[in-house]
Amino acid sequence: ASLPESELNNSLQFHRPQDRLFSGQQDSPHWFDLRYTTLAQRQHLERSPLKGLGGARTELLPYQLYIAHEVSRRPVPRVLLADEVGLGKTIEACLILHRQLLTGQASRVLILVPQALLNQWLVELLRRFNLRFSLFDEERCLAIEASEPGDNPFQAEQLVLCSADLFLGQELRWQQVTTAGWDMLIVDEAHHLQWSEHLVSDEYRLVETLARLTPGVLLLTATPEQLGRSGHFARLRLLDPVRFHNLASFMEEERRFAPIADLSEKLLQDRPLSAETRARIRETLGASEAAQPLAEESSDCGAVRSGARVALIDRLLDRHGTGRVLFRNSRARIRGFPKRELHHYPLPLPAQYRTALQSSDTPIANRLTPEAADRGREAQPWWQFDPRLDWLIQKLHQLRGDKLLLICARSETARDIEMALRTREGIRAALFHEETSIVERDRAAAWFADRDDGAQLLICSEIGSEGRNFQFAHHLVLFDLPLDPDLLEQRIGRLDRIGQLEKIHIHVPCFELGAQAVMMRWYEQGLNAFRQTCPAGHSIFSQLLPALLECLEEPDSSDGSCDVLIRTARQLLDKAAETLRKGRDHLLELNSCREPLASDLKRSIEHEEASSELARYMEEILAGFGVESEDHSPGCLILRPGAQMLDENFPGLLPDGMTCTFDRRIAL
Repeated sequence: ASLPESELNNSLQFHRPQDRLFSGQQDSPHWFDLRYTTLAQRQHLERSPLKGLGGARTELLPYQLYIAHEVSRRPVPRVLLADEVGLGKTIEACLILHRQLLTGQASRVLILVPQALLNQWLVELLRRFNLRFSLFDEERCLAIEASEPGDNPFQAEQLVLCSADLFLGQELRWQQVTTAGWDMLIVDEAHHLQWSEHLVSDEYRLVETLARLTPGVLLLTATPEQLGRSGHFARLRLLDPVRFHNLASFMEEERRFAPIADLSEKLLQDRPLSAETRARIRETLGASEAAQPLAEESSDCGAVRSGARVALIDRLLDRHGTGRVLFRNSRARIRGFPKRELHHYPLPLPAQYRTALQSSDTPIANRLTPEAADRGREAQPWWQFDPRLDWLIQKLHQLRGDKLLLICARSETARDIEMALRTREGIRAALFHEETSIVERDRAAAWFADRDDGAQLLICSEIGSEGRNFQFAHHLVLFDLPLDPDLLEQRIGRLDRIGQLEKIHIHVPCFELGAQAVMMRWYEQGLNAFRQTCPAGHSIFSQLLPALLECLEEPDSSDGSCDVLIRTARQLLDKAAETLRKGRDHLLELNSCREPLASDLKRSIEHEEASSELARYMEEILAGFGVESEDHSPGCLILRPGAQMLDENFPGLLPDGMTCTFDRRIAL
């Protein structure tokens, strides 16, 4: 039989390995080795308990790793991250998110942040975690609807970042975002969600609806009690409405925290449990639930005994308090923070301000910011006679070469200060307030951060004390003092953060008479809020608010009421510090960072990074695909697309090349 060659198929396909082998279609052994090594690396990563924790461009901090590890391994994480200001809640939330995405536990994510922080979150997610979120606003929604009529714009992307402002008063957008179907919801600055038993804000209702429909929910706030215990309860209610169903029951339960914290502390100590402690555990947990772990706690095997104690602590935490829903680390237990140094500058109160403030019905806000009370009353602008401006100009000359962050309460004051410096001294300062656009704020922050040609001074309104971090600066100017102690801590927290290497200098130019003088004494002598954090500040503020307002309305009274207020505040501070140490905060810290697990996580990641195996593997990959590499500096490589590249779209490689490193310290 014969077959014309023209009838033969011009392309032969071999689908089975043996067909390719017998026909002589064989790859170089190098590619087999590379495939095998790749699969081995992938298997190692998939099986690693550290997957998703070590890949972020962040410092390895044990307490952050512990929270990320503990929360991200839950099938549906629903927690309130409430570390004190400066401890890195954003990093913790993004680590949890990063790991959930890598493990496939989440794929559709919605992040709600204040309008002013949108770009900062977008950049942090990309730079530190290589997560490409889509920024949504009304313009983008309209564009998607125009191109795909009838489609839900929030289903066009998997990872969405936006502000809650987009949905307020917009029934269509509200309906679209709540029906888009999300795996995880992250809400930053959650203390802005206002709730009471009689009145619920639109922002709270939006988050409540989303939280009910979304499996995973992370709420972030550094000031969980800024709106009082009811506000704190309201945020916990978003996470677990069954567990936190009644405010009165929640308040009563919190009063019983101290004995539980004491039992947990005894379980953490490496000493035999006394008969009394065992009896208290049985009484607290119930005889049946405590029986097995108490029996195992008496084992001669150290591992069994340790596991039993961990089980008992977990059951105590689950049955009482906020359980595993709330994580809050405090600076008292975290090392690495710089000292704070207060610089107080008493200044004479101008006659113009005395005239403006002499009316008894002057609002407290104007008494604390007298330039607002004077605005519009005099032909002469306030900044021409206010001694704080002269002091500021002198201080800028004194600290030439240092960066200063100035925070004031009002945007009008911020604008006036910037104009005064420019007009009087030709000093150009960066300006950051709520009436500037997001792009303008980002430019101002970037100009201030520029070490070579940047602004020496950044002037912020109160909006500057939320979310933005300026660890590279060491001088904070408080042009006025806020009424709420949590706001004061937020201001200081812009500089006093993990990663700050220098002492923080807090400069307070303050009038020696009037309401500002009262606030200065209140914070310095009553709450000691300048030199250290004051966790009990809001509680004391709430208790003494009527007396504080009376002193602010009659600041120069000689009846001694201000002295009584300061003494009372100090007594309450000492008492609250002891209560927090023994009770609720201590219990929270036990739940928020367990040793030695937290330190073990850090050591394990460092051990992985010490190996040169990944670097050798990447060298083989780069060479195999034709990517050119050359040394840049110790620990750094320059990668460029090579002329012999097998694929012009090598993942992550920029067309003009890029610098890379395997050293975390260099990457940071």
